[in-house]
This record gives sequence, structure tokens and C-alpha cells, in this order.
Amino acid sequence: MSPPIQWSPEPSVLAGVGLLTLLYLLGWRRARRPGAPHPPGYGRLALYLSGMAAVLVALVSPVDSISDDLMAIHMVQHILLLDIAPILMILGLTKGILRPLTRRVHELERRAGPLAHPAFAVVAYVGLMWAWHVPAMYDLALRHYAIHVGEHVCFALAGGLYWWHLLSPIRNRRRLGGLAPVTYMVVTKAGVGLLGILLAFDPTPLYAFYVHRPRYWGLSAREDQNLAGVIMALEQSVVMGIALVWLFVRMLGESDAAERRAERFQLVP
Repeated sequence: MSPPIQWSPEPSVLAGVGLLTLLYLLGWRRARRPGAPHPPGYGRLALYLSGMAAVLVALVSPVDSISDDLMAIHMVQHILLLDIAPILMILGLTKGILRPLTRRVHELERRAGPLAHPAFAVVAYVGLMWAWHVPAMYDLALRHYAIHVGEHVCFALAGGLYWWHLLSPIRNRRRLGGLAPVTYMVVTKAGVGLLGILLAFDPTPLYAFYVHRPRYWGLSAREDQNLAGVIMALEQSVVMGIALVWLFVRMLGESDAAERRAERFQLVP
């Protein structure tokens, strides 16, 4: 038996996505005005809009309603909010789009102190994933709408902060350099991947809420939980691999750019 297909057009989600999209479009258009340096292309626009689409898939599409009955789909929802949407949205940003806010971002990071440090982002990312998957917390979120919304907000904020340190187009004094991004990624993804492995191989259902839900696609509560764990562990590995390749390519590009600047400086009489 397959789950019913239902949409969840939550007004607050639609309004939030609409506002963020409008603000981005205004910034993207401003950054493309005649004479503007390094105008963003349509690829950046597509990335950002894809991030917004990921949010809608997670919170408005049938993924949201089915996640109430299947933990595996609930895991997909978390992945969309924690990784996919933040990655795509941040990749859609450029210095030109953010230029009016650059000083405010630097000031916010300065005022945030240790909360703006990459180490805090790792602790928040891994810690929130483990905390919200404690059976009592997980079941509580599924039974109470307001707590469930809070869970989603936690994942979105933790994912946004985590990926900002890796992908932000704005340079700052805490930007990860050298091999630091590799350590940053491996520690985080290993910490969350371990949780996925534990869920994938646990022989008993940990979450009472799902034990009493309708059974779809022939999955028992244990098999559903195991599949959710596999999805989590696999996604963490795949995203880490892709991100490390992207960071390596970016590092090579920045190294080549630095060499060209040094050569031009040496040629200046």
C-alpha cells in the first residue's frame, strides 16, 4: 500500500520563501546593473531558486505529509533542510549580491564572538542532529506541531551556519584555509554518519510514534528506521565527497589567482 499524496500549503512557509526569493531577485538584478563588477549569471540564480524549491519540497510537498508516517521520508525532509537547501542558496550568492550587507555581516560575526567560530558550527550541526534523534525528543516533535516547527528551524539554522563557513562568498578572518576545510567536513560528517549507521543496524524500533503509524510499501517500523539510517549515512558520505572535490577545485583556482597577482606585482616597475 502506498501513502496518500497530500500537499501542505502552509501560509507562513509560502510567505517566507516568497520574501526570500524577492529579496534575492532584487539583489541579483542590482548586481547585474551596467558597469557592476563581476555580475552574477543565470547559473547563480538557478542555484538559489533550486534552494528555495528544496525548502518547498521539504515543507509543502507530499514529503511533509508522508514524513508523519514514514521515518525514511522524514529523514529526506531533514536532509533537504540541513544540507541541500542551504548549500544551493549559499552557492547562489556572490559578493555583488551581498555587497550592501557585507559590513553588517562582518559586524554580526564580530559581535557573535565564539558563536561565529567554525568549531561552534560543527558542534551545533552534529549536536542538534543527535539531540533531535533521541527517541523522547523525536517522538515529542512528531506529536506537537510547535515543537516540530522548532526542530525544522534548528536544522535550517544549523545547516545554514555550517555551510556558510565553507561556501560563503564573503572573506573574513575566520575563513577556513589550508586543510582546515577537510578536517571540518570529516569530523562533522563522521559524527552524523555514525548516527545514521546506528539507526541502520539497530534491530529494534526506537521511536514509538512510528510503531503505531500506518505501514506503507511493505516496510515494518524497524525496516523503515533502518532505511532512514541508510539514507542519513549515505547522504552524509556523498555530500562530503562532492563538497571536498568542490573545495579542492576552489583552492586550486585561488592559488592560481594568487600566483597571477604576484606575477603582475613583480612586473610593475
